[in-house]
Amino acid sequence: MSSTINSDVKNRLEWSLLSLRLGVFIVMIMWTLDKFVTPGHSAKIFEHFYGISGSTDMVAYILGALQLVLVFAFVAGIQKRITYGAIFVMHGLSTLSSYNQYIDGFNNLLFFTAWPMWAACFALYLLRDQDVKYTVKL
Repeated sequence: MSSTINSDVKNRLEWSLLSLRLGVFIVMIMWTLDKFVTPGHSAKIFEHFYGISGSTDMVAYILGALQLVLVFAFVAGIQKRITYGAIFVMHGLSTLSSYNQYIDGFNNLLFFTAWPMWAACFALYLLRDQDVKYTVKL
């Protein structure tokens, strides 16, 4: 009976981690595609949230290409320590750089969705060795 329970818990954990990974991927792929579809939007984000001005479309395309590789490696579960860690740090920087939006929270409610996603990224990083469902093993 004990091994059945452990097997059931392991199965639930694997499905839970897969759902977190896919959920984070959906957000990250949209942010990535935005760099290709509307590169000017990326320039505005860099300037407004990170204080980096003068970004060009080419910069957005290059960053988008690098991010695309990372996001696909993340969703495939490749080099989890690196890819899950990079996604966690990247999303953390994005979350923390939006601090002004939290001050006027009721007019910026959608920004608060970044916090549970950041928590999901953290959980995925901590539990990366158990996140094995539909991952690529290299």
